[in-house]
Amino acid sequence: MPPSSAGSRTSTRQNTGPSSRSLDPLTPAQRSALMRRVRQRHTRPELIARAILHGLGLRFTVAGPHNRSLPSRPDIVLPRWRTVVLVHGCFWHRHPVCRLASTPTNRADFWAQKFSANVARDRHQKALLRKAGWRVLVIWECETRNPGKLRARLSHLFNTRRTKKRLAGRYQFQPKGVVFHLLPSSVSDH
Repeated sequence: MPPSSAGSRTSTRQNTGPSSRSLDPLTPAQRSALMRRVRQRHTRPELIARAILHGLGLRFTVAGPHNRSLPSRPDIVLPRWRTVVLVHGCFWHRHPVCRLASTPTNRADFWAQKFSANVARDRHQKALLRKAGWRVLVIWECETRNPGKLRARLSHLFNTRRTKKRLAGRYQFQPKGVVFHLLPSSVSDH
């Protein structure tokens, strides 16, 4: 089959010399379009974290008009617990010893500066929130891949009498999912 056939995966870019060699299989326009599609809010890890928190009976707000007085823009705010939750992507926020925090080999200097600025900003924002009297929790993207383990961690962190009562009393935990079922009052009284 000739290389110009419709099913070919050959690149349309032309190499003009050794300086134009790139390990990136996408053209700069394709890479730019791909990076534009990366969401900043309501990401899958954030939605998973919110579902687990809600399933634990915790009520929260997301970044919005209620949280404008905070020194930064946390992903999830639990006002009653005076706690903010930052859901970090392992790649962008450089999760230590995580395979998702790989470093691109193309334009290494650019990425090193970008990542160090992200980490410095995260550190600064956490310090501001703590100084304002907020407890700061970080949930990493890779942690959301195991919802059961994340649920156990969050349940332990928010372990109060109210949470214990919900788990042991009127509500029964179903191990197959993150759903609590209300039992009839006659069952919970015994």
